[in-house]
Amino acid sequence: MALSQSLQQKLLQKLSPQQIQLMKLLQVPTANLEERIKEELEENPALEVSEEEHDENFNETDEFSENSEDEYDMDGSEDEYENIDISEYVAEGDDEIADYKLRDDNYPEQDDKKTIPFKVESSFHEMLLDQLGMLSLSEKEYKIAEQIVGSLDDDGYLRREISSIADDLAFRQNVDASEEEIESIIKQIQQFDPPGICARDLQECLLIQLRRLQSSGKDVTGAIQVLDKYFEEFTKKHYEKIQRGLNIDDDQLRDIINVIIKLSPKPGGNIGGINKAESYIIPDFFILNNNSKLELTLNSKNAPDLRISEGYRDMLKAYDKGAKKDKRQKEAVMFIKQKIDSAKWFIDMIKQRQHTLLSTMDAIMNYQKDFFLTGDETTLRPMILKDIAEITGLDISTVSRVANSKFVQTEFGTYRLKFFFSESLSTESGEEVSTREVKKILSDLIEAEEKRKPLSDERLTELLQEKGYNIARRTVAKYREQLNIPVARLRKEL
Repeated sequence: MALSQSLQQKLLQKLSPQQIQLMKLLQVPTANLEERIKEELEENPALEVSEEEHDENFNETDEFSENSEDEYDMDGSEDEYENIDISEYVAEGDDEIADYKLRDDNYPEQDDKKTIPFKVESSFHEMLLDQLGMLSLSEKEYKIAEQIVGSLDDDGYLRREISSIADDLAFRQNVDASEEEIESIIKQIQQFDPPGICARDLQECLLIQLRRLQSSGKDVTGAIQVLDKYFEEFTKKHYEKIQRGLNIDDDQLRDIINVIIKLSPKPGGNIGGINKAESYIIPDFFILNNNSKLELTLNSKNAPDLRISEGYRDMLKAYDKGAKKDKRQKEAVMFIKQKIDSAKWFIDMIKQRQHTLLSTMDAIMNYQKDFFLTGDETTLRPMILKDIAEITGLDISTVSRVANSKFVQTEFGTYRLKFFFSESLSTESGEEVSTREVKKILSDLIEAEEKRKPLSDERLTELLQEKGYNIARRTVAKYREQLNIPVARLRKEL
């Protein structure tokens, strides 16, 4: 087949840099927005945080219009430099002496001598290494022990195979250790605090804790027998089989269960919190019920007061008044202009973010007004992303970005925006209700059930149908799983 050339026309839809940056900013939660702004402040010296009222003349010109210069050719002609409009960047009425010449920004720490206290705490692995120093070990054994401690996860479990640990010792530390030597060190580390450390699985972890209790004089023989011989039956709550095997009655089994449930399944989970990623929910919105009138406010961290650096504007003014303009000065001015444009661009994106967040949350608040007034989940209306997109005029993907990572604080608690979105379900009367309402009723039924005889999915379906909700058993099972509620057999209690 002969080679040939041809022309083709294609229509492609591409996002502008402004749209891409806005989408990224919309996805940033409030907890991380401050860090994102700090990054921008570090990268762009023309951007600064305003601490007081200032004259903002930079919004008078649309930097995204066709008349503004988006690209700059540093090797351009003299005319290109001469055509820079300094008045666009310099506010009228500025003093002759630039403010940046009167202050020292290089040592901001000198202005604040406050000592900020912080929490000092040993990490989980540091605590284990301290206990390791109390053992009488040879140099080889100590390296093996260090490798084992370093292999523990944050919950305190040793989830790596002994053969893998032996390989790491051989290839990384040139230590030839047998599996028997490693197993011997593991047994010694399992005597460390907290009890249950260095277990390979949950069964071993709980047994280590029970044997520690037994050595302290407590009678936990029954609990050890249950976990040692009937661990699988215990996890699946096959209590009858355990009772037959150990020949015990309900009261004895209840006492054994009470001992076991007091044990810690994650012995390392509460140690060294300073090194763990702690997540704090910072609400993006606040809704206040003021005499049955809902008031929506945006978290102040979502609305930082940013402005263009006064120092950069003064530098442009100094250039404009200067008589001699060599190429180096002109290139510096082009750099300043780019930084100012970038700062203006970022400020506009922050403002656009605030507008998008407020309009989306206002639509959700009005749509679910009954819930925000009463806090009753059964009053939630069926609502999908398309409903809010049609009200706000935004794209569905934009509404989704806002809903997935934002929180609202009400007088009834703090909720993720995604909580208010749910599909509809028809009742016998033909009325459409939110699936959130059905889940709330399902949760209430399970909470009120008799734990000795928990309700099956079939019975739950019948009870919901009696209340007028046309729902199938498999749907009940799906909602129960979404609520993280186990099956009836696993909810059974003695």
